Amino acid sequence: MGGGEKSDKEKVEENREDNDNVAGEGIPRQMSETSVSAAEDDDDEENSNKIQLGPQCTLKEQIEKDKDDESLRRWKEQLLGAVDFESVGETLDPEVKILSLSIITPDRPDIVLEIPENGKPKGLWFTLKEGSRHNLKFSFQVSNNIVSGLKYTNTVWKTGVKVDSTKEMIGTFSPQPEPYTHVMPEEVTPSGMFARGSYSARSKFLDDDNKCYLEINYTFDIRKEWAR
Repeated sequence: MGGGEKSDKEKVEENREDNDNVAGEGIPRQMSETSVSAAEDDDDEENSNKIQLGPQCTLKEQIEKDKDDESLRRWKEQLLGAVDFESVGETLDPEVKILSLSIITPDRPDIVLEIPENGKPKGLWFTLKEGSRHNLKFSFQVSNNIVSGLKYTNTVWKTGVKVDSTKEMIGTFSPQPEPYTHVMPEEVTPSGMFARGSYSARSKFLDDDNKCYLEINYTFDIRKEWAR
């Protein structure tokens, strides 16, 4: 309380009086006021950065919370959509299971791909005809919790050199007993003598947290004609 040290307010007032004694000098006053304002803004920003988010809840806890509040219940139903309560778990992590994979093309019947348990198909997984149009189609099931930002990535190499890389955002899905189905954008198989041959590739299904639900390392061929 004692002592001779002046407060910030007294210092600002002295600066204003000194600046007023200088002819035509209005800028220093503005700078002083701006500096004080900027310091206050920095303090506000620093305080805002200290805000801590509350703990995460499982989907089951989220649904049951405030269940007696009719307006909140309706809002949650609208937000979550047709969530099947039997598929809701008591863990934070969602569970995504890839049920089927197939290559669809207008030139021939669908190529149904067997999903290997260890992520490594034995031998050649499939063959594509050069210059053919095709889509990858897959179905998957979501349980326990909402999966956020599910995406598909695929990287292709030929003789050890990366020749293609694909990333497709699939979306965010709530748990339900019925499987979801997604069809990837159409692709055209490269053609020509240098395009034909054997390739190695790695496909992954991941979410926003980079949790991987399926990884497949495989080989495939591009040939002049479809495999018989």
